[in-house]
Amino acid sequence: MSEQKKIAVLVSGGGTNLQALIDAEKRGELGNGRITLVIASKPGVYALERAANAGIEGRVLARKDYDSIAAYSKALADEMTAAGIDLVVLAGFLTIFDEQVYEAFPNKILNVHPALIPSFCGKGFYGLHVHEAALAKGVKVSGATVHIVTPECDAGPIILQKAVAVMQDDTPETLQRRIMEEAEWKILPEAVRLFCEDKITVENNKVYIQE
Repeated sequence: MSEQKKIAVLVSGGGTNLQALIDAEKRGELGNGRITLVIASKPGVYALERAANAGIEGRVLARKDYDSIAAYSKALADEMTAAGIDLVVLAGFLTIFDEQVYEAFPNKILNVHPALIPSFCGKGFYGLHVHEAALAKGVKVSGATVHIVTPECDAGPIILQKAVAVMQDDTPETLQRRIMEEAEWKILPEAVRLFCEDKITVENNKVYIQE
C-alpha cells in the first residue's frame, strides 16, 4: 500500500466535480488520496463553500491580482509545492497557467473533459460549447474523458473514458447533466484513485493502468 497522497483541486465556479470527489472520498473511493486544498481563481465561488462544508482548506488565488500568466503560474506552483501536494485536479478551472506548473507537477495534473477526446476538444471547447458542438454534429454517443494535463490543450495522455448515449430530444443542458451524472462524476474519482494507488504509468503519451 503506497502512502497517502495529498490532492489539490483547482476551481473557478460551482464545483460540481469537486463535490463528486468529496463524496467519493467520504465513501472511501479515492484510495490513498485525500483532498487537502481547494484553490479558486476568483473569490466568492460556490466551490469554496463546498470545500468549507467538507472541512477542506480553501484559498483564493485570483488571476487579476497578478500582472502576467507567468507571475500567476509561479504563485500557483509555489502554493501547491509548499502545501506538499502530490496530485492536482482541475475541476472547471478556467484560468491559464504556464510551464512552471507543469514542471512542478509533471504527469500529476488531471482534468476531466465532457466529451470523448479527440472529439469536441481543444481551444474554445468548454462548458456548454462542447455539448452544443456534439448536438450540432448529430453524434449518437458522447461522454467524458479524464486525461493528464500537458501544455497543449486537451492533448495529454488519456486515463479513462466513458461513453454516454445522446438522446434525439437532448438540449446542451440535458446532455451536459447526463454526462456529468453518468460519466464525469464516476471516472474522475476513479482516475484519482488509480493515481493515488500508483497504478498509472505514462509511456509515449499513453497511459497504462495496473489493476
